[in-house]
Amino acid sequence: MKITPVHTRIFKEKEDLPAFIAEHIVLVPEKTVLTVSSKLVALWKGKTVPYTGRTQKEELIRRESQAALQTPLAWLTIKDGMIMTNAGIDESNADGKLILLPPDCYACAQDLRTALRQKWNVQDLGVIITDSMILPLRAGIIGAAVAYSGFEGVKDLRGREDIFGKKLEVTLVDAADSLAAACALAMGEAAEQQPLCLAEGAPVAFVDGTNPAEIKYPPQNDLYTPLLKAVKLIK
Repeated sequence: MKITPVHTRIFKEKEDLPAFIAEHIVLVPEKTVLTVSSKLVALWKGKTVPYTGRTQKEELIRRESQAALQTPLAWLTIKDGMIMTNAGIDESNADGKLILLPPDCYACAQDLRTALRQKWNVQDLGVIITDSMILPLRAGIIGAAVAYSGFEGVKDLRGREDIFGKKLEVTLVDAADSLAAACALAMGEAAEQQPLCLAEGAPVAFVDGTNPAEIKYPPQNDLYTPLLKAVKLIK
């Protein structure tokens, strides 16, 4: 797999995002996955508000999340079926504004994919909208897939055999978040100005219809549910 971050000019709010991407990436080969920073998508959709202070930001975090727990570092929230900090609201690289996630990131990913397939004249194309997340008991942030389109985000290995012939019973591979993390590492988090990244030859199955439910794990089976219940983040 070849991962290539793409340096761009600064994207303007409500600018045409597919045209902006095509301006910086003229062509891609078949079976490429494009990773796009969630900030670009939010700016494309005009999801910003002027930042007036901490109280305003905290009110927005509670409003934008299904559940929220204040911690010493940030707000731990549940939004759109995933755990993230501050409901995805960010003020870095925002020029004095707060940037909020669009209400339907999967629709945004699909719209981007449709437009870019036409511009690049390709059939098999994946799109990931990525944002930062924090893993429990790990220092630092990694990239995660807020939404994706054009490929199967989860590989189901249940029933397959390991190298000693033992059948796997529970193994699912989170391909969408794994790709997002790899690309985010190359894109950077500060002043790199690389909000796009290409993953060529990614080991995923390309499809036309993406099922967002495939990557959402039921809380009753989730490893962290007892902990989340203990801190009353979920009931």
